[in-house]
Amino acid sequence: MKALLTRKTIVIASIALLIAIVTIVSVNVFDSSGPVTGLANAVTRPFKSLALSVARTFESIYSSIYRYDDLQARYDKAISDLTTTRQAYSDAEQLLVEVNMYRELLGFKERHAGMVLEEVVVINWGSANWSSSFTISKGYANSDTPIARGNSVVTAYGVLIGQVTDVSATMSTVVTVLDTTFSAGAFVGDSRGQATIKGDFSLMSSGLIMLDHISEDLVVLPGDSVITSAAGGVFPVGLVIGEVLEVNRHSTGVGRYATVSPMRVIDQTIQNQNVFVVTSFDITG
Repeated sequence: MKALLTRKTIVIASIALLIAIVTIVSVNVFDSSGPVTGLANAVTRPFKSLALSVARTFESIYSSIYRYDDLQARYDKAISDLTTTRQAYSDAEQLLVEVNMYRELLGFKERHAGMVLEEVVVINWGSANWSSSFTISKGYANSDTPIARGNSVVTAYGVLIGQVTDVSATMSTVVTVLDTTFSAGAFVGDSRGQATIKGDFSLMSSGLIMLDHISEDLVVLPGDSVITSAAGGVFPVGLVIGEVLEVNRHSTGVGRYATVSPMRVIDQTIQNQNVFVVTSFDITG
């Protein structure tokens, strides 16, 4: 916008200024009604109008430039404030997630006072079509309570998501509850009837687990909860696994099984998340 101040407009403004000076001199020398003044008025009237128009145009241009700069400054400040607000909101959201996680963890620990938990981070999701596993950030050497093969791995909400199968000094491998090698004793529903929860190849790609070895007299319904029973002493009692989706009979016609949806979705979204290894527990639950 400032480029509008061209040489032509400067020349016109200079002429208008010169005419104004001549007019003033004429009035002072020949009185306001002198011949030079009359002649000057007649000659300069068009230039006065032009000069006035140019002056008003310049005034409008400078006013627009000032308003533009002011609006630009306000816009830049608003963008800066918005960015700061968004970052503060994001930080607050993350803090709320962490607060809720540790609140749930505290409640979980209170319900299972005999458990010792080691906090770890999922550093790699390594599942394939035939397996479901991940790697955690601690092993037997860099954990406060040494991690060992067979330890349960849970979320802060007490949801069982896997079991340690291999341990090195600084990291460990965990198979998830979806893996075909996973198996645990389970209680089903309010009656706490016992069955076996295990990974199944045909269900793994759908993110589901199989509840098998259901006795014929056990009533199992969709929506029933499935938790660990501590049968065999491998898993603590009461770890949440999931809920029953549907109950079917095996294709052989012998025995029933149920499909179970894990309480926590087991997929790559677990990477970089904090989880907990149960390094020891009270067998009585």
